[in-house]
Amino acid sequence: MRPLLSARAWILAARPKTLWASVAPVAMGSAMAYRDGGFHLLAALCALFSALCIQIGTNYCNDYADFKRGTDDASRTGPTRAVAAGLVTPRQMMWATVFVFALGGVVAIYLIQRAGWPLALVGALSVASGVLYTEGPKPLAYLGLGDVFTLIFFGPVAVAGTYYAQTVSWSWAPVIAGFGPGLLSAAILTVNNLRDRDGDARTGKRTLPVRFGVGFARFEYCLCVTVAAAIPFYLVFKKQGPYWALLASLVFLAAIPAFIGIRQHQNGPKMNRMLAYTGFLSLLYALFFSVGWLL
Repeated sequence: MRPLLSARAWILAARPKTLWASVAPVAMGSAMAYRDGGFHLLAALCALFSALCIQIGTNYCNDYADFKRGTDDASRTGPTRAVAAGLVTPRQMMWATVFVFALGGVVAIYLIQRAGWPLALVGALSVASGVLYTEGPKPLAYLGLGDVFTLIFFGPVAVAGTYYAQTVSWSWAPVIAGFGPGLLSAAILTVNNLRDRDGDARTGKRTLPVRFGVGFARFEYCLCVTVAAAIPFYLVFKKQGPYWALLASLVFLAAIPAFIGIRQHQNGPKMNRMLAYTGFLSLLYALFFSVGWLL
């Protein structure tokens, strides 16, 4: 395999357009730590690196496991899967998954030394969730539980974990705020599952769009974005955050093209663009929230 092709295959398998789902909660947790006087640059960078490793490792594992189960076939309309396309072998992808998870774990050692066993538990559960998402006898994604675990681990766990790693203190505000990026990550997954609904149904992958239909998936997407936009209002109403945090609620207006698009399409290249756009909404939300929280 040529080195250039190999590098491109690994980048594709990492699904870079969705990696904002890892960046967003770390940025928000860091902004909240800064406002509370506990910002720690090295801890923030380590948290970001570990979060990216967990998401990339999960994506690699997904690439490997879906190929093994026959979920990725010639009828797939989503972005190229490295193993299914023959760009890398299943064995290479398996070892890449182990390597990326291990790399994130090595960096997390510093965070564990700094903040103690709670972060060790968070890291272990995050990796286990990433593996069991598509691996094991009863993978989470095949049972329709992927949305719940995405909401939890890319939301409250990531934001509150980042905050705790820096301040070494507990607060409910990062937990509540974390539901914003968690819901937007669930929206990203909803687009992915809606696009792949027909193929998933044929191979027994019982995602929520397979279980409850296209209409439910469209409703879920709109609900996730709407509730995410409402969370800053709740924080301000409860006097747990500054009024400027309401800037993040502008994501609702930015999502209007997505609301229209999700009703008009359910498969093909247009859904791939919807996937990338929802990733952008996640970044926009985190950026506005973080800036607003610091003002």
